[in-house]
Amino acid sequence: MRIVVTGGMGDLGSRVVRLLVEQGHEAVPASRRTGLDLTTGAGLEAALAGADALVHCADDPSQGDFVTVYGTRRLADAAAARGVHLVHVSIVGIDDHPMAYYRRKLRAEQGIQAAGGPATVLRATQFHSLTAFFARTLTKGPVTFTVGDTAFQPVDTDFVAARLAELALGPRPTAYARATDVAGPDVLSLVEVARLVRAHRGASAPRAIRVPPVGRLMHAYAESRTVPPPGSADVGGRTFAEWLATQPARLTGR
Repeated sequence: MRIVVTGGMGDLGSRVVRLLVEQGHEAVPASRRTGLDLTTGAGLEAALAGADALVHCADDPSQGDFVTVYGTRRLADAAAARGVHLVHVSIVGIDDHPMAYYRRKLRAEQGIQAAGGPATVLRATQFHSLTAFFARTLTKGPVTFTVGDTAFQPVDTDFVAARLAELALGPRPTAYARATDVAGPDVLSLVEVARLVRAHRGASAPRAIRVPPVGRLMHAYAESRTVPPPGSADVGGRTFAEWLATQPARLTGR
């Protein structure tokens, strides 16, 4: 099969590309570096030429709606017009979450459904690296600030990549479909994540200060809305602690 992977040179997309190639398929990375610009649609015709499936991993939150919403809809319309199966990665728990980026991801899903072509949306929880970033950001010296009992169920990027590749190679749906959500093996409070991250670099456990939730966004975090209900997601991949053990002592980026 010939499978196009948007964002195919990024962290998640490159893993999808590698898995597809290892299984003997033609995986074609598509990004601005290869001539595809989702903000304008430039290069879209060439990117989809001869494609059997399309895995959409590209995003740029800094661009507001232009990539996440409009670029995804542009891609979905083009795939639908050609009968190409679109596999899209999204986020668990965005249906009733006030964060602006999560609202955009929900609108992107709605745009894919409105395009009317064969499409599969896979929602995943936060990657281990992003969960560690949240904990580092909310830890100031020996203190970690948490809103209520904020928790995460972080997932390994390789586990998500494998599921995306599996969906692209599997049966093509006749219309829009949602795959079973995916999540990591353990649910961790923000304080537990911060404790693991600090221990990884040889620091003592942080002191937790719980901040009362004020406003819709803080309430959403306090209620851990991005943690899937028990039994609703396929669980797998490395635990957060297993992933952390493979990282440098001083974490950087997100």
